[in-house]
Amino acid sequence: MADAKLPRKLKLFSLTNIVIGDMIGAGIFTTSGLLLAQLHSPLLLLMLWIVGGFIALTGALSYGELGANFPRAGGDYAFLTELFSPLTGFLSGWVSFLVGFSAPVAASSLAFSEYLVRTLPDDALPHQLELTKKVIAIAIILVFTMIHYFGLKGGSKIQNILTVLKIVLIISLIIIGFTYGNGSFEHFRIETGGAFEGANLKSIGLALMWIMFAYSGWNASTYVGSEVHRPVKNIPRSLIIGTFSVTVIYLLLNILYVYAVPPGEMKGVISIGGLTANNLFNRSMDQLFSMFIALILVSAISVLIMIGPRVYYAMAQSGHFFGLARKLNKARAPGISILMQSGLAILYVVSGTFDQIITFLSFSLGIFPIIAVVGVFKLRIKKQSVLRMPGYPLLPALFIIFSIAILILAFLERPVESSIAIGLILAGIPVHYLLKRRK
Repeated sequence: MADAKLPRKLKLFSLTNIVIGDMIGAGIFTTSGLLLAQLHSPLLLLMLWIVGGFIALTGALSYGELGANFPRAGGDYAFLTELFSPLTGFLSGWVSFLVGFSAPVAASSLAFSEYLVRTLPDDALPHQLELTKKVIAIAIILVFTMIHYFGLKGGSKIQNILTVLKIVLIISLIIIGFTYGNGSFEHFRIETGGAFEGANLKSIGLALMWIMFAYSGWNASTYVGSEVHRPVKNIPRSLIIGTFSVTVIYLLLNILYVYAVPPGEMKGVISIGGLTANNLFNRSMDQLFSMFIALILVSAISVLIMIGPRVYYAMAQSGHFFGLARKLNKARAPGISILMQSGLAILYVVSGTFDQIITFLSFSLGIFPIIAVVGVFKLRIKKQSVLRMPGYPLLPALFIIFSIAILILAFLERPVESSIAIGLILAGIPVHYLLKRRK
């Protein structure tokens, strides 16, 4: 079934759940403590999360227009191939394959294992703790690989359940935390080094890049464009509703973090969700909410395993990727692509190198959306846009300016990781021409 078409059966509810499910993952539950260690001010931390939400919304509006024009699988790959060149599209898909989906799957799986282990009683912790965490991470990847391997219909239903459960659990945590928890809004007045004295422009740029990694997924529904019912209507709506909803949730969660944890205790803590529950209530509630967060991360793992293979499928359909990636299995799912992505994610988990590449992951993911949004201007100039989203040309321009500034500042702050990201992208050029020659 190499050339079979993907069926269009995803409607607005499922599509919006894909966006929300992809966005709310490991980032929001692991980065705020690290960000505060760099920014030194809770108020600056919240301000940057607001800025990140605004950037994501401007991107979502732009991608709504692109998705309506090119309602096919692949997201950035499809847009960049149509608007610029096959090479540009291939490079975006190359980064998505090597880093963009597989690494977040690994990260979310490892975060899931961290929070799951946190739910265990202290006397029940295994001796080989790190090995146990890796085994758990691999197991959860394999479970959702099999679920999505056997078809989108079952996978999308499970995704809807997981995403609704995720939102209910987060809202419950926020309401219970503010209503019954032991916290203080005085924490917002505490600074650990002077906001703009302790955080220079370069560190703010790097912080925003990490925040945008937490917001990544605001364009998720464009990756399954070939399977969307009434795509001109549903793709833009899903992007806007999903991104706005997640922005509000992220702001409320960060306010809860600071309300619960004094900045001095919060700095550098990765499992900030568990620490928040522990401070608000007690160790038992820490374990309970850690279980909730583990379930939330399961949803992120599920949606990443669902949408990533659609990029490789679209690339292979155009002859710009390995031919096996375009094979559909009996369930009419891109089975080989799903297995390839999950295999790479497991490799990240086993090798233990993901922590070393998290910064260049964020850097590499920030490049191609800029080029894609430039394509909105190209569509408008040529008068080819089938759906004109509001805010043009200001909002697309702001997205481009903010995104470029973040990358430049992050490069100055972390030149090694950023240079590796650039090298990874450039390495895709000879691969593209090799595949082209073989074709």
